[in-house]
Amino acid sequence: MTVATFPLEAQSWLGRLPSGWQVKPLKHVVQVNPETLPDSTDPDWRMSYADISSVSLGQGIVGAEEISFADAPSRARRLVEAGDTLVSTVRTYLRAITVVREPPENLVASTGFAVLRPGSEIDANFLGYFTTSDAFVNAVVAQSVGVSYPATNASDIVRLPIAFPELDQQQKIAAFLDRKTAEIDGLIDRKRRLLALLAEKRTALITRAVTKGLNPDAPMKDSGIEWLGEIPAHWDIVRIRHVTRKIEQGWSPQCENRQASIGEWGVLKVGCVNGDTYDETENKALPVDLPPKKQYEVRVGDVLVSRANTKELLGSATLVNKTQGKILLCDKLYRLETNASVHNGFLVRVLRSRAARFQYERDATGTSGSMQNIGQDTLKDLRFACPPFEEQKEIETRLITAMEQFGQLQDRIESAVSRLEEYRSALITNAVTGQIKVA
Repeated sequence: MTVATFPLEAQSWLGRLPSGWQVKPLKHVVQVNPETLPDSTDPDWRMSYADISSVSLGQGIVGAEEISFADAPSRARRLVEAGDTLVSTVRTYLRAITVVREPPENLVASTGFAVLRPGSEIDANFLGYFTTSDAFVNAVVAQSVGVSYPATNASDIVRLPIAFPELDQQQKIAAFLDRKTAEIDGLIDRKRRLLALLAEKRTALITRAVTKGLNPDAPMKDSGIEWLGEIPAHWDIVRIRHVTRKIEQGWSPQCENRQASIGEWGVLKVGCVNGDTYDETENKALPVDLPPKKQYEVRVGDVLVSRANTKELLGSATLVNKTQGKILLCDKLYRLETNASVHNGFLVRVLRSRAARFQYERDATGTSGSMQNIGQDTLKDLRFACPPFEEQKEIETRLITAMEQFGQLQDRIESAVSRLEEYRSALITNAVTGQIKVA
């Protein structure tokens, strides 16, 4: 093998290349942003608009928005055609990169993309794979500027080198990767379906435990609530207001864009309740010159519920099992101060059940598809089946054990997905830099 002639910084990430491969700056073999919509475009002209969120690695363009030019954002300017490759110039490490194979009619991309149109020397599919390779993505990230939203620009991207063999060999490499990545993606999809089924089964188990109890032979009675059905005969139907002394929401000042260190004051983000357990790393540091409102400090045993979130996460609840201290409740979270009639662990299971989800979605306010709200009255009026306190504790103990088992299985599946994704990335990088032989 020989090393192609190119600056040393290019060789460092392209590695040693097979004899006969060329290395050129991208700008010598592609057109960048070749077509742009003029401001004089007919306001009624319809387009399919793709922004950064519309592009998914391995899935291509998903969810492009049908919109008129008059209603489109000012960044809807890049005209795209089949064979173009889109490369996100912002947070490129998230890999919003794709080759456009079967575009919708009048596809227009955000100015947050570099649109690369291959010339006669480069196969479109090979270019698509090259730009998704670890080697190329890492090179783009290395030249990006910024901390929260590291970005580069199209002119800098096309100064980067591309390594390539003859056109027929590029096509063989692309066809090989089409086959292999399809196989890997199929395995990943099956694993993800397993994760989705596991999540459904976990929710169903929680819902059954908090609405039917643990004893399948217990005498039952009609709850009087159509969507709840029968409950154990010795349980009562109560509202959240009957088991709480106070419901409060916190405070959301302008914080620093970083996590609070131990000993610093921080404010929770709503994402702290999104997972199966309380995640206190979801916080932002309070500026040192801003006095904390200490009445909102989170304590062990607190029940937290999201009051403003996306539809599927609205009402997510968690129990604070430990805290580093000096962490404050934000105003998108409710804190429930309960009375002695309810076990907080059991109550969190109730709030995460399908029965509670039904009530959140039924009574939520807000027209935005991305953000919904539940008021305090909605939460206070939420009805649930309440067993005696000792039975609540027993249900929670059983569910803790069951959730640990679910968690272990989920970890194994997620680990398998990560390994497959790593293998996919390595395979692409090795193929488009000639490190593996493709027949």
